[in-house]
Amino acid sequence: MNKEKISTFGELKASGYERKSIKDELRHNLRTKIGNKEATFTGIHGYEDTVIPELERAILSRHNINLLGLRGQAKTRLARQMINLLDEWIPVVAGSEINDDPFDPISRYAITTLKEKGDETPITWMHRKDRFAEKLATPDVTVADIIGDVDPIKAANLKLSYADDRVIHFGMIPRANRCIFVINELPDLQARIQVALFNILQEGDIQIRGFKLRLPLDMQFVFTANPEDYTNRGSIVTPLKDRIGSQILTHYPETIDIAKMITQQEARLDTRQKELVYVPELAKELLEQISFEARDSEFIDSKSGVSARMSITAYENLLSTAEYRTLKFDQEKTLLRLSDFMGIVPAITGKVELVYEGEQEGAAFVAQSLISGAIKTLFSEYFPKIEKLEKESEKSPYQELIDWFFEQSGFELLEDIVDSEYTEKLDSIPPLNDLIKTYHKELNANETYFMKEFLLWGLVEHQKLSKYRMSEGFRFNDLYGSYISGL
Repeated sequence: MNKEKISTFGELKASGYERKSIKDELRHNLRTKIGNKEATFTGIHGYEDTVIPELERAILSRHNINLLGLRGQAKTRLARQMINLLDEWIPVVAGSEINDDPFDPISRYAITTLKEKGDETPITWMHRKDRFAEKLATPDVTVADIIGDVDPIKAANLKLSYADDRVIHFGMIPRANRCIFVINELPDLQARIQVALFNILQEGDIQIRGFKLRLPLDMQFVFTANPEDYTNRGSIVTPLKDRIGSQILTHYPETIDIAKMITQQEARLDTRQKELVYVPELAKELLEQISFEARDSEFIDSKSGVSARMSITAYENLLSTAEYRTLKFDQEKTLLRLSDFMGIVPAITGKVELVYEGEQEGAAFVAQSLISGAIKTLFSEYFPKIEKLEKESEKSPYQELIDWFFEQSGFELLEDIVDSEYTEKLDSIPPLNDLIKTYHKELNANETYFMKEFLLWGLVEHQKLSKYRMSEGFRFNDLYGSYISGL
């Protein structure tokens, strides 16, 4: 349809335009996309077989939707992508406050204009990107904000009585007529405000003060909520839940590979950072495993959840830690080191909700323990598993490396050293080189050094070596040698 040539209601009728409600628009365009085998929601990984099919079924059913899940589970992103299922342009009665459909006007202004001007009624066109409205539910939200109220200034300017419905100032919901309207964190909305939504969801009308006002609004509602909110801060009142057609449960990534895809997609990095720092695949897996450890940690409130944003901001911090080293030593490039993971501690401490035991230990300790736990978990995927009870008759594959540390006074791996010193230090341990050649001979040189450091840290976590944090780096020793030499 050539909308540039259509500027009046008469021209619109002559063009053969067929009106649809917003829910029918979504349904029709979704059917077309599914029929054409097109992706409906893009850039959202891990939901292909769970959340997205349920959301599509809800749209086909013309339901208002509640996305229920912990923080950082892409609930708002899903809602925002629904605008891609709307028609690109829709006609609106020019000058209407509430986006009146010329075929089905509901405001006094639009009804009067169409009656007076008929086919000459001017038409404007509204793009789908303008058909999305969003409100964060907070305790201070009022009925006037979202529904409307009497405007005394308008009454004075127009010299109208308060009994005249033209003195009404419409709130956010009426102004989002024919749009997708999202209310985030619905349980935070006071119960009396939730009650004001009853009629809108069921009958499509609104009530403002004492006016007998019936506006059959044409809207698609999407709510988001956190399960924790049901008990800790507020709740969704039962009659409102009853009026929401579909409640869809979201979830965190189920595998490290999916989590990696999300982090790589969402991390805000400039080209210079990507060129400066070489990041091994093992480092990316380790970063995601930290979030998996956090979701199972006894120190962290599982009901609060651990947002995917933690991995994203931690990855940004990780690269910035390595980038800082290049600036300090005027290097053109650098290899990411496992010790750089100490730089992500601020990204962890601000993203987790600690329980009492975690508060007692301290946020920094919890962050360090998550990194340690991630190393220990991944260790057995890359090297032979270390059992708690080992048979004396079977020689450990790590024995020569442990013996090497027993014979040394200590091995220091400092943070403030250039890459050539860093690689030289790791190459100076013959048994370490032999283990890497045995189990990971296919690794390229850039991946090898991170793997070497990972092996040392892994032996520390399995209590085969000891690690001491110094102000300028780390010192590795055998587990008991330093104690014996002290005696």
